[in-house]
Amino acid sequence: MIELDATDLRLLALLQTDASVSNLELAELAHTSPATALRRVRRLVQQGVIERRVALLSPQVLGTLSAVVEVTLDRQGAEHLEAFEQLAVNDGAVQQCYRVSPGPDFVLIVQVADMPAYEALVQRLFTQQANVRNVKTYFAVKRSKFEPRLTLPEAR
Repeated sequence: MIELDATDLRLLALLQTDASVSNLELAELAHTSPATALRRVRRLVQQGVIERRVALLSPQVLGTLSAVVEVTLDRQGAEHLEAFEQLAVNDGAVQQCYRVSPGPDFVLIVQVADMPAYEALVQRLFTQQANVRNVKTYFAVKRSKFEPRLTLPEAR
């Protein structure tokens, strides 16, 4: 585990709220110098603490269909799990892929343009795969909360 001090934690908290702030703004909000903020953020990226900085788009505004999909495979050998996982991870409609236990083998968070696009996803990932035994899909009627923020530990 990586040791994070109070300055690292302030920077991370600020970036989770808005990663588009300039380094000058970030430094001011974190109560540190711009050079320190830049050096710390670069280190956090190099250490893998910050995976990437992205823009979060609104599915409601764009009119896309969100779904949570449970997938159970017929055979759960390591090679079968890995093969399905790679198929799901490589599909553009799959936003998140979790191998879970107990229950289904995978839970997928998918985003598609509409029902025909979902049907195409079903063909690609589930119907053409002889090892998929069961699929249960929950379509989002309303998104009440979406917060990709992680709870950070307290500074020591």
